[in-house]
Amino acid sequence: MAVKVGDSLPSAELHEDTPQTKINIAEEVKGKKVIIFGVPGAFTPGCSATHLPGYLEKAAELKKKGISEIFCVAVNDAFVMKAWGDHNKAEGKVRFLADPNLEFAKKLGVEHEIPVLGGWRSKRYSMVVDDGKITQLNIEPDGTGLSCSLAEGLKI
Repeated sequence: MAVKVGDSLPSAELHEDTPQTKINIAEEVKGKKVIIFGVPGAFTPGCSATHLPGYLEKAAELKKKGISEIFCVAVNDAFVMKAWGDHNKAEGKVRFLADPNLEFAKKLGVEHEIPVLGGWRSKRYSMVVDDGKITQLNIEPDGTGLSCSLAEGLKI
């Protein structure tokens, strides 16, 4: 079952830049208002051409409105996520976190089997988390579409 608005963000160990750099996402967001968005995979067409660019383009505007950080999470390894962030010149705008074992996706209830992408991935989603509480949540109905999880869909 998926998390819902009002729930606490579940604790999960994610990786940033390398497998050794572990981030507990629940601890990382304490005392902050953040955006977390999830994608099926780094470098995939919808994620690279539409989903990620909206957050990169709106990062400064969102931060002016009180967002401390923006996190992008995918079921990839940390090296792939770092390469994707570097490729998109995202430093200072979006932090890229790897969920290689679906730990976070499962705790959110957004795991989704996509055989053509190698098996289990995350559904596409976006959320606003304020001091550990989910205040907005948008999960794509089909898991991979781009109807409600774009940066434009968040009310900040």
